Amino acid sequence: MIKNLPKEKRDRLLLIAIGTIAVTVGLYLGLVKAQKRTLDRISKQTIEQNEKVGGAERLMKSRGEVEKSLEANLQKLKAIEQTMASGDMYSWIISTVNRFRADRKIDIPQFSREVTTEVGMFSKFPYKAALFNIRGTAHFHDLGKFIADFENTYPYLRVQNIDLDPAGQSAATGAGGDPEKLSFKMEIVALINPNAQ
Repeated sequence: MIKNLPKEKRDRLLLIAIGTIAVTVGLYLGLVKAQKRTLDRISKQTIEQNEKVGGAERLMKSRGEVEKSLEANLQKLKAIEQTMASGDMYSWIISTVNRFRADRKIDIPQFSREVTTEVGMFSKFPYKAALFNIRGTAHFHDLGKFIADFENTYPYLRVQNIDLDPAGQSAATGAGGDPEKLSFKMEIVALINPNAQ
């Protein structure tokens, strides 16, 4: 049918067809594809917002559990704070260490007075610290077990700057002392209860 048309009409029809295709492609690329990209972007944003809303709803549902956990942890903290250093620090450290070492083979005859310091771990940390120097004698294994058990029993106490020497014939061990004993010096850092009366 197109072959029967004169050349001029056929060329014009061909140009119209090419123009129609070009306009259609242009409209598709200019409008439809842009709209499709916008719809995809909106779809992704909707999914992200739905995930955030779902997370917020889960948090709201777990609010009671979080409050119970917070209350339980506050009670644990209060119980720990009751055993923390307070009042007369010197007598507190002596009684705490002596009570702990009662059934252990370690001798600690010397305790220094406390030096109150800031705890340099965190900014705005609510606790201050008291630093005590202690001296004593023990076998290496007994001392190591004492330190490990002591720090595990009292999470608010830390042993640092341990200095070990052979005890030998020191005044602490006496004339016939055990040659396998060690003389030690160490610091105990204790957090001070900020809520003590």
